[in-house]
Amino acid sequence: MRSMRNKTLSLLILLLLQPIDTTSTPTPRPWPDQFHALLYMNLSKGLLQISDLWYDWPRGTNVNIFQKQLGVLLYDVEWDNGTTFYFTLGEPATCEVMQFEVGIPRRNFLDGAKYLGTQTTDGFLCNVWEKVDFIWYFEDVVSRRPVRWDFYDGISTHVITFEVGAVLNESFIQAPSYCFSEATEKRVFDS
Repeated sequence: MRSMRNKTLSLLILLLLQPIDTTSTPTPRPWPDQFHALLYMNLSKGLLQISDLWYDWPRGTNVNIFQKQLGVLLYDVEWDNGTTFYFTLGEPATCEVMQFEVGIPRRNFLDGAKYLGTQTTDGFLCNVWEKVDFIWYFEDVVSRRPVRWDFYDGISTHVITFEVGAVLNESFIQAPSYCFSEATEKRVFDS
């Protein structure tokens, strides 16, 4: 028994003494299949909002429930087919339907991003990547969870909670019937 403990201890010491490759460039971790994140957002015009984000790759949905400071609760239900419904509940009930070619963000949407090094943000040491002068993504060096992402237009998004595997109740994903009336505004945006 003692001999086995000594061998285990020796193996552990050998593993700890192995050189660490500090020359390789880190790559961002792909998003999990499903997660829930509470996001604090500082919008480019100085406005604030909270986003309750529910990402569900297997279902093909990305749902943001936006609460602007002192504003109306806005549901943003994005589907992988490119259809997005922006709607409010209550009075007045509104809905806007848009079509985006790209659909929801892919789990590996940061593939090909340029590594910028490390930076401390929101109290976390993060690896930072930039993708096509559009997004700057901060990932905690230790946990590899997203901490923050900034957009080209000045919007800064800070991750408050990040729950891997959480799934939104299906009743929140279905757009209300008034989104399917002839009077509903539909716009197509080319990406």
